Amino acid sequence: MIFHPLHSEIHRPRLFNNPFYYEPHPLCRLAVDHLRQCIETQTAWQEEIARGKMFGVLVVEKPSGEIGYLAAYSGQIGERSDWEGFVPAVFDYLQPTGYFKTEEENISRINQEITCLTASPQRQKAIEQLATIREEAKQTIEQYRQQMTEAKRKRDLSREQGTGNGGEEAQIRESQFMKAELRRLKKRSAACISAMAAAVQTFDTEIEKLKTERKQRSDDLQNWLFQHFRMRNAQGEERDLISIFAAAVQRIPPSGAGECCAPKLLQYAFLNKLRPLAMAEFWWGASPKTELRRHLHYYSACRGKCKPILEFMLRGMNVAKNPLDSLEKKTLEIVYEDAFLAVVNKPEGMLSVPGKSCRESVYSLMRAHWPDADGPLMVHRLDMATSGLLVVAKTQAVYRLLQMQFARREIGKRYVALLVSRPKVSSQGTITLPLCPDPLDRPRQIVDKEHGKTAITDYRIEDTSGPFTRITLYPHTGRTHQLRVHCAHIDGLNVPIVGDVLYGSQADRLFLHAAELTFTHPITDKRLTFTREPDF
Repeated sequence: MIFHPLHSEIHRPRLFNNPFYYEPHPLCRLAVDHLRQCIETQTAWQEEIARGKMFGVLVVEKPSGEIGYLAAYSGQIGERSDWEGFVPAVFDYLQPTGYFKTEEENISRINQEITCLTASPQRQKAIEQLATIREEAKQTIEQYRQQMTEAKRKRDLSREQGTGNGGEEAQIRESQFMKAELRRLKKRSAACISAMAAAVQTFDTEIEKLKTERKQRSDDLQNWLFQHFRMRNAQGEERDLISIFAAAVQRIPPSGAGECCAPKLLQYAFLNKLRPLAMAEFWWGASPKTELRRHLHYYSACRGKCKPILEFMLRGMNVAKNPLDSLEKKTLEIVYEDAFLAVVNKPEGMLSVPGKSCRESVYSLMRAHWPDADGPLMVHRLDMATSGLLVVAKTQAVYRLLQMQFARREIGKRYVALLVSRPKVSSQGTITLPLCPDPLDRPRQIVDKEHGKTAITDYRIEDTSGPFTRITLYPHTGRTHQLRVHCAHIDGLNVPIVGDVLYGSQADRLFLHAAELTFTHPITDKRLTFTREPDF
């Protein structure tokens, strides 16, 4: 059974929740409680989902008025998309004898051929022989150059002493002969090297040919897959993923697009004339090493894979607005100002620099305040959800000098945050976790020890007496979402900041504030410190 009845007196929501910013509706929480009990009885794949899996529920209404929910999991479980009780895949491409699996086997065969050719004894022997010939040629030529140098030394000495045998002409002939012999030696060496390089190239040409075929087959298979993921929306329209993503930033659907919970749930509802009322997604099991996920915590839909799809699928529905897209005007306090720079106190919810929306920003307000300023103004930034102090430059020269202080880590920064609970760490310490953007879910950041940039934060726990833990943070680097990830990640404090919708859970705001900023004035050379404590 895919439709699971819900017997409850809970009122239905007036609007469908925004999948990118929501607090789960009570009906969704009830559905998740039911689903959790079902998941716990699934012994067949407990070990797999314990390693981490996203699940989702969609509360729906039948034409008869009956309320129930649909359940989904992202991707596959046990290489299956058809477990009982869950909505099916939008497009099931996993049939053993189907086109996808057949072509996947062909690509796998090509991979094996590439591996075999690359590691073949004949190729390895040819590579070794080529290296030997090159080294021997290098040594032979070098030895002959030394002979030429010694012969020249003797000729020069003979000229000085007047003891040359055969006179000047004989010495010239000897020099010319040795130069010609060097050219012949180089030519013979090049011929030997070329012959052996051709033997190696025979293998490499075949390898490149296979790689080209593999890429073409992979691209064709991916396009075939995206064309067969035909998404339905609330208005009854259908479009494939290639068409949906054509107008998106990335233009090409990422791998796994259409296989997340939200698209699967909505697709089944629309195809079966069920009216979506509310949706929620939650994580089950351990967190991935790079991402931040917590068991049974709710999460918004990912942006990289799902945003273009859901924007299409939700057309025609009354969807709650994302408050992060609100154009509400806020007040920007100017804490300090002189002829060269200013320090401002940015409210939470205001952009530092203009984005894609028409939302006001610190930059736009400062540009209006100083229409004649010739500098880029914004020396550094704060996340839109973070409040606190920013230094703004009025001239190009001041901008460059302040940037140099940031680059040399001469700027002092103190942040105050509230954590959802008491971290199980020492009362103070240092967090070092390298960060980089999640390519499939920007602006979310991930910990990546191979490709991430160095990020260092000192912390001190200040107060644990209330419902939340107050903490002071001192970043030594300025990576995007550095403090938020360092607090929430399992290898950091393992406790998210209150109101962090990306790495924790929703609240009235993100309780993170840049409370203190210290720098050297680029013109007066005075060390300045500005403080604005948070109102929380």
